Amino acid sequence: MCGIVGYVGSGKAAGIIVSGLHRLEYRGYDSAGIAVYPQGADHLQVVKTPGKIDDLEKLMLTEFQDPAVLNATIGIGHTRWATHGEPNQVNAHPHMSGQGNFAIVHNGIIENYRDLKLKLEKKDHHFRSETDSEVLAHLIEECYEGDLRAAVAAALEQVEGTYGIAVICKEHPDMIVAARKGSPIAIGVCDDATIVASDVSAIINHTNKVIFLDDGDVLLARKGDIDITSLKNVPVSRELTNIDWDLTQIEKGGYEHFMHKEIHEQPEALANAIRGRLVVEDGTSKLSGMQMDAYELARIDRVLIAACGTSFYAGMVGKYYFEDFADIPAEIQQAAEFRYRNPIIQRDTCMLAISQSGETADTLAAVREAKRKGAIVLGLCNVVGSTIAREAGRGVYLHAGPEIGVASTKAFTCQVAVLAMMAVALGRTRRLSIQAGRQIAESLQKVPELAQKVLDQEKAIITVAEKYAGVQDAFFIGRGYMYPCAMEGALKLKEISYIHAEGYHAAELKHGPIALLEENVPVFACCPDVPGKSKTIGNMQECRARKAPVIAFATEGDEEIAPHCDDLIVIPRCPEFLAPIPVVIAEQLLAYHVARLRGLPIDQPRNLAKSVTVE
Repeated sequence: MCGIVGYVGSGKAAGIIVSGLHRLEYRGYDSAGIAVYPQGADHLQVVKTPGKIDDLEKLMLTEFQDPAVLNATIGIGHTRWATHGEPNQVNAHPHMSGQGNFAIVHNGIIENYRDLKLKLEKKDHHFRSETDSEVLAHLIEECYEGDLRAAVAAALEQVEGTYGIAVICKEHPDMIVAARKGSPIAIGVCDDATIVASDVSAIINHTNKVIFLDDGDVLLARKGDIDITSLKNVPVSRELTNIDWDLTQIEKGGYEHFMHKEIHEQPEALANAIRGRLVVEDGTSKLSGMQMDAYELARIDRVLIAACGTSFYAGMVGKYYFEDFADIPAEIQQAAEFRYRNPIIQRDTCMLAISQSGETADTLAAVREAKRKGAIVLGLCNVVGSTIAREAGRGVYLHAGPEIGVASTKAFTCQVAVLAMMAVALGRTRRLSIQAGRQIAESLQKVPELAQKVLDQEKAIITVAEKYAGVQDAFFIGRGYMYPCAMEGALKLKEISYIHAEGYHAAELKHGPIALLEENVPVFACCPDVPGKSKTIGNMQECRARKAPVIAFATEGDEEIAPHCDDLIVIPRCPEFLAPIPVVIAEQLLAYHVARLRGLPIDQPRNLAKSVTVE
């Protein structure tokens, strides 16, 4: 949720940390702070402030005037997404211990912090903030007996909850200790430095060699040297991962916002997601990450999909694919409910966990529960080396490239494309004929072209956005494959434009929500030329009868739609199963331009963070 950067090496820590925080600002932007330790100083130097990283930099100009501070070679920084306590200077990280010898940055939630705080207060610890994180700093100080790693481990043994932390200590000016449980920590391995971060985007400017900590790991990092143990001080070995993308992919590249850039990257992202995976001649796909042969695929008799947010709506599309292509019963569950519902998992149930970041806490908990119950578990993630990908052990990477904008765009369309390929692979082990499989595979090859055709309609979509940018409420409706699109379209609009938007199955509109329709409440109807269109047209007529303006996402050249709507957004003609991709891209462009016209912070919408690592 929050952004963490730590540096120990030969360079100037403050500048490197702030640069890394800028690349993590999408993970948290309520407040920010930095702590460094200048060589020979008598105390840690800390600066923190509410607001953006730019505000932190301005404050550093006045607070860090001593050259020794700017030349410090060790430090930690943080950009916060508030959980406990409002975003202000006191609650911002880093947090200091009572005597000021320790500084800590923390991502996650300490569930038993109140009990720990009471115990520490009885030992004359005095707290400054409202946060759960400050408790950790005091707890480490209480456990410290000269060994920083041992103190951190002893403190964490008492903690209930989740954490990704980095700690520095005045008495160890060449050392950072980091640890994780449920919140990601990546280690950048350089020749003359070690970088600790909550996301590789803060590391990639310095090295593409990264190690990901597992839950329960404790890292001791020095200049170009790392040592990883368990909480019980047992040495562990973690695999070195080479990150296959570069700095240019996490820069705006001339676009005003990352979201706009990522919308326009979808033809390339979809091509990368599909490349090398379709076997058109055999009417199937080859997804080596699933690590399953035809016999194992044929044994799957039920698919359980767990996801949250945008990934949940991609999973809804996937449910249709598994049932339509593979004749396999499929169920989509909100991941946060999965382990609490005591799900029924039989021997040949396949649990598919969908998460762009691969760090979504609720989805990760669902993975662990499914594994405990003996399910076949597959991960569908975008981030290489992410926790869900590693714990699932097998699955499929999207290869969509880094997604920086908080509102997910290219991840959704790539998830849908990969789900289609998974379903056709399963289907070919059952009743899906080679001819039908070839048709699906050939259609999937054209997905990047479909995406580009929608992007070519951007000017027309801007015209629609200008007309409705001032509304306060909106509805999205659809049937069949278009129902998840209605849900996702409403989510995108509310995420970045702050317009109250609701997505409904078109048939549900008249079962209550239609009472809210009036002339200032537009209804966006997902109505391409696919089965169910005539029924949706009927629903559109019901809306117009209540004076609500209707905007249709309709197939190019479909003359039947125009008389039943006030505005049209056209998408290219395509098979029904692929229609969600162009429709959702059009919805993304609509939401983006509405938010732009309203002058809102599109990449950093209020109260939201990119990777939701708390339950």
